[in-house]
Amino acid sequence: MTRDWYAWHDDYDQPGSALFRRLTELRLHIRGALDQAPPGPLRVVSLCAGQGRDLIPVLATHPRRGDVTARLVELDPRNAEVARAAAAEAGLPAVQVVVGDAALTDHYADLAPAHLVLVCGIFGNIVDADIGATVRHCAALCATGGTVFWTRHRREPDLVPSICDWFAEEGFTPVAVSSPADGVGVGVHRFTGRPRPLPAGVRMFEFVGHDRLTHP
Repeated sequence: MTRDWYAWHDDYDQPGSALFRRLTELRLHIRGALDQAPPGPLRVVSLCAGQGRDLIPVLATHPRRGDVTARLVELDPRNAEVARAAAAEAGLPAVQVVVGDAALTDHYADLAPAHLVLVCGIFGNIVDADIGATVRHCAALCATGGTVFWTRHRREPDLVPSICDWFAEEGFTPVAVSSPADGVGVGVHRFTGRPRPLPAGVRMFEFVGHDRLTHP
């Protein structure tokens, strides 16, 4: 059965749920990255952005809100409409919500390399090889000194240590990585290398879904 990704967001509203705790942690790290971002215009891209709950509420109250141009790419039009409405209500006209396949590099060509790159809710829903490929593309999506935010569960088999190694191989250094004891998997990495050109017309990953990965 195909998961309803609109209803999936309901757990964000349940204090104490894993998604609520993950969201809280992500927002703290996003705010911290904006606090430390260099002066001037800032570019942000969010892949599989859902309803934009991680980024939009932070931008709404942040002093750098006027510096940010953001693009959120989400396949489910219902979720995209929630994100679009939230951005409008927050008075963020430079936050663009695109309905489309977030795996396609062409969606980000004019904003890459970006200062903040959100790859949240993806690594638990794609095969390991595609996680590695997406990490490699992050070295094209992310500007030098920029920050990538990603999530992955810490259940066995725990792939988080390998993901951290893959980021290191691409020139990223860890800022924060949650432990298995936290019950949620949030990773934050800063790019210290020089961004590669983002290839046109490339699919970075195939979104399979956690249910199909664990019960093929």
